[in-house]
Amino acid sequence: MTLKQLEAFYWAATCASFAVAAERLHLSVSSLSKRITELEDALGQPLFDRSGHKAALTDAGQRLVPQARELLAAADQVRASMAQTPGLRGRCRFGVGELTALTWLPRLIGAVRAAYPDLVLEPYVDIGQVLEQRVADGELDFAVIAGRSSRANIASTPIGEARFAWAASPSVLDGETRMTPSLLARLPLVTLPAGAGTTRIIDDWLAGRDAAGERLCCNNWGAIVGMLIEGTGVGLLPSHWADALAAEGSLRVLQGEPELAALPYSFQYRRDDHRALVALLRDAVASAVDFSAPCRLP
Repeated sequence: MTLKQLEAFYWAATCASFAVAAERLHLSVSSLSKRITELEDALGQPLFDRSGHKAALTDAGQRLVPQARELLAAADQVRASMAQTPGLRGRCRFGVGELTALTWLPRLIGAVRAAYPDLVLEPYVDIGQVLEQRVADGELDFAVIAGRSSRANIASTPIGEARFAWAASPSVLDGETRMTPSLLARLPLVTLPAGAGTTRIIDDWLAGRDAAGERLCCNNWGAIVGMLIEGTGVGLLPSHWADALAAEGSLRVLQGEPELAALPYSFQYRRDDHRALVALLRDAVASAVDFSAPCRLP
């Protein structure tokens, strides 16, 4: 029995599929399966039931999962304590929302590439709900997501917050300067999909108000900005974007009562992932985060 066999078994048992586990370990699926078979031979009993459409853990496999987790964590601690330099290599897949991608992701990529030139970075952009699921399934090493995870196997470390403002085109406001339920009854609410973090602060602001109306959902910030400028409806934008567009006359920032709460973001990763990669990238993210950074699109 070897650590590589235990590693193959553990990630196959806790990822969404053998293919995801193999990709995480930079192996082919056949190589991953071979290591698991070798471990089963060494232990003298099957760890997966392969008779169905998808391999499922046997009773023996379920008993081995927590023991394998402890052994792999101990091995990671030994490697970390003996390492002479904190160099990283291999591939790192991580997730961010579009606001991160448009503001401080380039700074993060530049800093990490300079510090760890042998590490290949693969950022994936989507809404928080999707990113959290991919972290849980083992498809991503970590993700920067609005809020904290409610999943028991996901750890969340606060790293910063973003601020937003209500805005709309002056052409549809009829002189109005405040965000009110009556305005929402008259104009569509242009917003990100329900799985995005901004949904939380919108729902908190609307709680207890009679503000039934149309929601026009779009998964792209650029399109939302364009629709607001065009006069499609009223919506939420990062505060520094709204202020800049108001300064040029394209939008009007609307005052709301109460003020919109800040949206906290966290670095989310699997609690069973003890690699130095996760800790070092968490520190890099904390140093780079700045949701008020200018968007560099023309």
